[in-house]
Amino acid sequence: MIEYLPLKRITALHAEEIHEAVASIIDSGWYLRGEATARFEADYARYIGTKHCIGVANGLDALTIILRAYKELGVLNEGDEVVVPANTYIATILSITENRLRPVLVEPSIDTLEIDDSLIEQAITPRTRAIMMVHLYGCCAYTPRIADICRRHHLLLLEDNAQAHGCLSPYAAPLPPYAATLLQQRRTGSLGHAAAHSFYPGKNLGALGDAGAVTTDDDRLAETVRAIANYGSSRKYVFDYIGRNSRLDEVQAAVLSVKLKHLDSDNDRRRAIAAYYCDQLKAPAVTIPHSSRSALRPSLSHVFHIFPVLCQQRDRLQAFLAEQGVQTIIHYPIPPHKQQCYKEWHNLCLPVTEQIHAQELSLPCHQAMTDAEVETVSNLINKFKQ
Repeated sequence: MIEYLPLKRITALHAEEIHEAVASIIDSGWYLRGEATARFEADYARYIGTKHCIGVANGLDALTIILRAYKELGVLNEGDEVVVPANTYIATILSITENRLRPVLVEPSIDTLEIDDSLIEQAITPRTRAIMMVHLYGCCAYTPRIADICRRHHLLLLEDNAQAHGCLSPYAAPLPPYAATLLQQRRTGSLGHAAAHSFYPGKNLGALGDAGAVTTDDDRLAETVRAIANYGSSRKYVFDYIGRNSRLDEVQAAVLSVKLKHLDSDNDRRRAIAAYYCDQLKAPAVTIPHSSRSALRPSLSHVFHIFPVLCQQRDRLQAFLAEQGVQTIIHYPIPPHKQQCYKEWHNLCLPVTEQIHAQELSLPCHQAMTDAEVETVSNLINKFKQ
């Protein structure tokens, strides 16, 4: 059986370091808001290339609290519009509606599966205040055109970086002095005004439970995010906001610090697997998005959290692979605008998004995968008859 994402095998790659890190937290007797969290926040901020990193409980909280903080600062108000890709995991949109803001869904490009920057400007109205781009599947969604639109229309540029830890932008300006890397490119998570990160166990940088973070260069935003996530408190028993309890705990922070050291090499392994797929998959029924092929250039603009292919006979292909012992996943079977929780959108016509959700299939692609497993998956797909 070739599992889609065997978390036990992935954890085992760095098991000794992880056990030591967790044991040190258990023995310390300090489990929240301690040195391990502060150390991870500082290290991750340097890695991403931002002044601030604020650990929170999960990725959805990170997204939601960013928007809430902008509301507290008077930058956003209820009813304001946020442009967002129609092709995304629903958490992106949940964070917008939870803040009583209005999502404006924009179709993706069928070549990249990311938001189509040529369609954004026509979606902007006098109520538009932000663009939330999503680095979906691990691919950098940022383009100079998106940045230019934000500048000309005075919009916030926000990032959902839940799936793209370690991804580099092929376009953005050199890193600021406080960034740790010597690479002269910005990482996703540092490209806009603020970014949300998820460290769900299945992510490229995954904890052993739920965890998330916000990164930003904005001092006031960082202070507000940290307070809102801590019951609305900036000082003990003093509450400036009606906040929530959303904190990164010491155990998860310690695990993430271990995994952060290996993130680039783990991502390199994912890229090697993706390169093999791109070179070897020849089945006429299967299409590899252009972004997957182009990102294998030196720009490193894809970390392959997910390796998606498109197939008109997707369900048949998935069943065929399952019969041969290969597990695959669909990201995602129902688009947000067709979900029952957003039934007011059911009449929207978003054909590219609907095509992706009807045809997308995610192949196994992770750092613990063996060459033999990658070869097996490729050979089986090439035997598939449409």
